[in-house]
Amino acid sequence: MERLEFRFAGRADAPAASDGEALVGVVGSGNLEVMIEQVDLGGECLVTVDTSINGFVETWESVLRDFMERHRLGNVRVSINDGGATPAVVALRLDQALANLGKPPR
Repeated sequence: MERLEFRFAGRADAPAASDGEALVGVVGSGNLEVMIEQVDLGGECLVTVDTSINGFVETWESVLRDFMERHRLGNVRVSINDGGATPAVVALRLDQALANLGKPPR
């Protein structure tokens, strides 16, 4: 088990944090769970990854950097519980979580 933490500069003009949050996916073989929350981080973004697959720091950083560049977020905390998902599945779950941010749970 490996725990990774990434910080991204985020947007200086990010809206003030609210109580929005979203949870998507399931922890299982080849999948992952993503929770995204709006919190006050001074405009930064914080991503924590708990993964059962060690040694892929550069891959995680690349996928997360791409996500942050595409969406230009700020004041967001992302928590990921990974069960060996591929980069494409990670990107999909991140996009799903962001799309559900602030919506009531189903």
